[in-house]
Amino acid sequence: MDSSQLLGITTFAYLFSSFCYITILVFRAKKFGMAATLVTTVAFLINSAGIGLRWYESHQMGIGYAPLSNMYESLVFFAWSIALFYLGLEFKYKNQTLGAFSMPFASASMAYASFSAQFGKEIKPLIPALQSNWLIAHVITCFIGYAAFAVACGIGFMYLIKARNEKPAQGSILASLPSLKEIDDIIHRTLVFGFLWLSAGIITGAVWANSAWGTYWSWDPKETWSLITWFVYAAALHARFTRGWGGKRIAWLAIIGFLSVIFTYYGVNFLLSGLHSYGGN
Repeated sequence: MDSSQLLGITTFAYLFSSFCYITILVFRAKKFGMAATLVTTVAFLINSAGIGLRWYESHQMGIGYAPLSNMYESLVFFAWSIALFYLGLEFKYKNQTLGAFSMPFASASMAYASFSAQFGKEIKPLIPALQSNWLIAHVITCFIGYAAFAVACGIGFMYLIKARNEKPAQGSILASLPSLKEIDDIIHRTLVFGFLWLSAGIITGAVWANSAWGTYWSWDPKETWSLITWFVYAAALHARFTRGWGGKRIAWLAIIGFLSVIFTYYGVNFLLSGLHSYGGN
């Protein structure tokens, strides 16, 4: 079995994980909670094995690079990061309804990576700009931040759904969700976590850019949109700390911020030309 087959299995494992969590939410079937967590954990381990095997295969080909260099590999790692972050969140809050709003992002990322014909999945030699140890540091820090923002977006939708009826009938779907105060706290903590990692990602990217191109910042479209995304989340957290913004406002900012993340990550690569355009290959 090669890495592509293993990552294909990962796609269906995450889809099954999402189905389990949605089933728990819709049918209030808490007895399936342990099974959902187990499926997610197994999917995460398969995802990890697939990434590790792809890395090993690149060494066998004499290339030997961390599988983080193109859109396919980054989508796989994005799914891995979301699953890891979510499992940590579930462990902390002991509430599996969060999975219904988080794991679909991992499923969508892996499904797009597996089924899209827009980019190749084969292992290729790295272009000179990517032949740097800063590649690993930059991608890991950025995508852990992106994963946190994806989960925050999902939890933002959870807040808005719950807020439509603050006192739902006992036994209803809304009643199974955490309290608005707890959801608000989860969004806030997740945004802070993601913001710190995104900041680290921008810093490592600047150092890498200086190593590759001789300048820390060149206002490349990817750099510009990364900065825009950073300011969106910085503004959200600033409003939280100074003006006490929370509730629906912070939920909407979590959603809007993730739309900026998606454009920074995906839209720039395919819609705008620049130094980072190779990321779609």
